Amino acid sequence: MDISLDDVMKAKTTLQGVSYKTALLYNPTISDLSSNQVYVKMENLQRTGSFKLRGAYNKISHLTDKEKQCGVIASSAGNHAQGVAVAASIYGIKSTIVMPMHAPLSKVTATRKYGAEVVLYGEVYDDAYNEAQRIQLETKATFIHPFNDPMVIAGQGTIALEILDDLPDVEVVVLPIGGGGLISGVALALKALNPKIKVIGVQSKNNPSMQDSISQQHIITINGAPSIADGIAVKTPGDLTFKLVNNYVDEIVTVDEDEIASTMLFFLENAKVVAEGAGATAAAAILHSLPHYKNRKMVAVISGGNVDVNILARTIDKGLVKNGRKCFLTTIISDRPGALAQLLQLIASKGANVLAVTHRRETLDIAISYAKVELELETIDTVQVQTLKNLLEENYYRVIIQ
Repeated sequence: MDISLDDVMKAKTTLQGVSYKTALLYNPTISDLSSNQVYVKMENLQRTGSFKLRGAYNKISHLTDKEKQCGVIASSAGNHAQGVAVAASIYGIKSTIVMPMHAPLSKVTATRKYGAEVVLYGEVYDDAYNEAQRIQLETKATFIHPFNDPMVIAGQGTIALEILDDLPDVEVVVLPIGGGGLISGVALALKALNPKIKVIGVQSKNNPSMQDSISQQHIITINGAPSIADGIAVKTPGDLTFKLVNNYVDEIVTVDEDEIASTMLFFLENAKVVAEGAGATAAAAILHSLPHYKNRKMVAVISGGNVDVNILARTIDKGLVKNGRKCFLTTIISDRPGALAQLLQLIASKGANVLAVTHRRETLDIAISYAKVELELETIDTVQVQTLKNLLEENYYRVIIQ
């Protein structure tokens, strides 16, 4: 179970011609907002749309001929699935992937397109993992662990070598943590080559399994909540990744769902980049959770860009609300001619645009001769939202804004 810098170096050679050396781009807006020099490592533009191909291919390349004949099996929320499917296809071997029932449709479809047999099972990654273990015992296929495997970790660690090639004087590298495979490989390589580099891990507040495990100094299992960062929604870290994170990672922080959503929206609008929930967490942490880092040369790893279109649409809406670009307003008005027009005129006077109106008289919590009005508004920012709320309250409206 040991892994060294030499393993990462060998993985770099193995991956030549298979994985891309993804771009490392300076982002002026994140830099200005955080008072740092921030670069983003574009693993969302990696083959299959995430970093996972690196580890999957490196692992499969080390299988014996006999193991390859039996095929491979994996469990995944989506990105590891595609990495394993592509790597297996390159070697011409059978692959079976167990994915959670609610894995994004785009990831399920892509995995099948890459040649894998997909089995949908369970609510979260850990359920899919247990089912994959059961199938593995029946088929004798080799299980390709998404994070708790030395060769997988070594493959992910090649990202560190690329960062140092492009930005030798980097001071801080921020990465998402699910099971810990990505950050383990990258942190090991970075610390071996330059121990002064700070390595920071980021988890969703809904699933802080590694953070809690490190703080308690033993592996724990959590029952987290659903998250738009589904790629890092892991209940239990691996024993190998726990050890490596404990040894090499300087700090672990969390970001909430609104911060993730608003960062995904930021990338779309300001960088013309699609980042999935897990992929946006590193930048979200720089913007919201790392105020004690100033005037540093930092790298945020966008680990993936495979996001379902429907989820992306909902995420955009959530990000717009978080940034005050959209709001939902509820109030009570008199049920008389002109009352609704008067309300809308006040809203228009502050420059808010009405997207939808619901006017209801029949709800039980409304007195006779009154009506409840629910409005969806397009606004400029949180300041405009508050100004609008103040104006309506000055005109005797009781207002609830979400």
